[in-house]
Amino acid sequence: MQTIDSLDATLRSYLDEPQTVAVRRAYYYAEQAHHGQQRRSGEPYVTHPLAVAGILADMHMDHQSLMAAMLHDVIEDTGIDKTAIAEQFGDPVAELVDGVSKLTQIEFDTLEEKQAENFQKMALAMARDIRVILVKLADRLHNMRTLGVLPTTKARRIARETLEIYAPIAMRLGMNSVRMEFEDLGFTALYPMRARRIEAARGAARGHRRELVDKIRSQIENALLQDGHEATVVGREKHLYSIYKKMRSKKKSFSEIMDIYAFRIVVDSVDRCYRVLGCIHSLYKPVPGEFKDYIAIPKANGYQSLHTVTMGMHGVPIEIQIRTREMEDMANNGIAAHWLYKTDSDTVNGSHARARQWVQGLLEMQQRAGDSLEFIENVKIDLFPDEIYVFTPKGRIMELPRGATAVDFAYGVHTELGNSCVACRINRRLAPLSEPLQSGQTVEVITAAGASPNPSWFNYAVTAKARSNIRHYLMHQTREDAIALGRRLLDKSLAAFELAISELSTTRLASYLESAGLASLDELLAELAQGKRLPGVVASQLAGEVDMEGPAPQPGSDTPLAIRGTEGFMVSYARCCRPLPGDPIAGYLSSEKGVVVHRENCRNLADLRDKPEQWIPLRWDDDIEGEFLAELRIEVENRRGTIATIATRINSMGVNIDKISSTDKDYQYTYVDLDLHVENRVHLAGIMRRLRGIDSVRRVSRVRH
Repeated sequence: MQTIDSLDATLRSYLDEPQTVAVRRAYYYAEQAHHGQQRRSGEPYVTHPLAVAGILADMHMDHQSLMAAMLHDVIEDTGIDKTAIAEQFGDPVAELVDGVSKLTQIEFDTLEEKQAENFQKMALAMARDIRVILVKLADRLHNMRTLGVLPTTKARRIARETLEIYAPIAMRLGMNSVRMEFEDLGFTALYPMRARRIEAARGAARGHRRELVDKIRSQIENALLQDGHEATVVGREKHLYSIYKKMRSKKKSFSEIMDIYAFRIVVDSVDRCYRVLGCIHSLYKPVPGEFKDYIAIPKANGYQSLHTVTMGMHGVPIEIQIRTREMEDMANNGIAAHWLYKTDSDTVNGSHARARQWVQGLLEMQQRAGDSLEFIENVKIDLFPDEIYVFTPKGRIMELPRGATAVDFAYGVHTELGNSCVACRINRRLAPLSEPLQSGQTVEVITAAGASPNPSWFNYAVTAKARSNIRHYLMHQTREDAIALGRRLLDKSLAAFELAISELSTTRLASYLESAGLASLDELLAELAQGKRLPGVVASQLAGEVDMEGPAPQPGSDTPLAIRGTEGFMVSYARCCRPLPGDPIAGYLSSEKGVVVHRENCRNLADLRDKPEQWIPLRWDDDIEGEFLAELRIEVENRRGTIATIATRINSMGVNIDKISSTDKDYQYTYVDLDLHVENRVHLAGIMRRLRGIDSVRRVSRVRH
């Protein structure tokens, strides 16, 4: 167990005497403040802040962070306020403590909303001082280490939250050691039996592998010595959660995952990294396409290393990472290494700058998000990047998640560029905005004056910044559409009570708006259209204030809502079934997409039929405007020029093709998949009839996912 004396010894190894004394003084202050309080394990409460400070001391964090760690629960758990801490220890420490302190218990409808609100507030505190998140991560790490004393339900909830939020944040900040411990502790708490089985299998495999691991290490060390390289060679063991994730995602057995041997080589300079790489490739044959240079192009979190996969003796795959000692510390401690190395090196400053840039991005998302739940969903998207690296026309490198498109790239450069983009060039060729980008491509965005984001961009924008900006822009541009749709939804629900909006008295409406915290009727109608409030519930609340004889009718109405196609962003059409005018339809309210329209027989609607408050019967209006996306699959004979013939035939009918792709069915036939813009079901039937007239076309069908 950590004691103040053992911590003091660690601090003296890298802090000045006055700084060490200041940390000790904070400890005694916390000890007095928490006097009489105990943890669930029965230990004095002060052991927790002391352990948190110990975790930060191992990262060589500055004295103010350590003082904040000592005091981080004082504001919430004792009668001491922020002003008292500022008087004793200064404003910077008080601000850190305030940022890290648990939030005042606000009443929320759901636990998820409470957690989202907490995280949103934490993001704001991080923007003021990045050290807030480091203290918070250390706090969470000690809580995870002592999770065993909590009831199972609570422990599982904390473990899930750690895996979903805190482990990815640690990874985003480059703190690999913290991230791995979070994942293993969280995995063990969530799935204890699976963790035990994998741990036992790993232990058994370790014994079988020891001889081969020693032999490979010996070969590498001898080869490096012969070439005059001083280096440390260590075997890397996969941690539990990493093995579990790979088994699940790659559908591989434990033995297949453990067949790969991994080593890390740590050297003294960047130049030697590349020399050692050459030495390794002359010792073992490299696997083509498996070399990655994260030194020249660091990961988004500042991680740097050379990665290569080689084939060793007996065809054994060997993963090797080569890095400097500074890179090793950066890989383990991430942004915390900014305080470990007080130098002007680009490596350290680059990592710190990236972390700040990410936090600023969080701040921008927070300002544009509709609510805390939407914000945390955006953050989750951003926290799981499998990066690609693309270039601007001027040669600047940009990191984007795998699957990102030119829309994500444009918003990554600047919000205004994203809002006004109309097309792009990838490696100097014109390409659709929906085309996924690949590492190494040069992307140029084409803009036009007066252009604006398109709701269809939601189908292929993947970064949180792009999605939140598109949503923010469209929500403001389509307020009138939202109000109009909200009016129709509420009138439809009020019809069950033989009421209409126009029949509600001003007093009754004003009373409801005040109790709901809304400024105007338009604001209520807009929230209904956006799915933030349920029309049936609002209607019953409004009608409940009316004196009615006999039992009140159920909220909602069997009269279907008419879809006109002009509702814009407030109505979205499901990608799974691509409904068209003429198809029987139904829908539901979503807080992300407003009214979502499905074909009535769509499999994805089955679950929603049990949620009548979200379910909406729909029909197509008699006067439909606009075009709708339809998906066709055409089976054709393998003949040269068939796809060109199909494209020409469709073009001759004045129909726009959104996307075209082909896959071989067998040596004789090929599938051609088309996304087309059509007016309605009859229009699509005419197109399908014309396509069946082509000689090489065997079958044309409408796709159902």
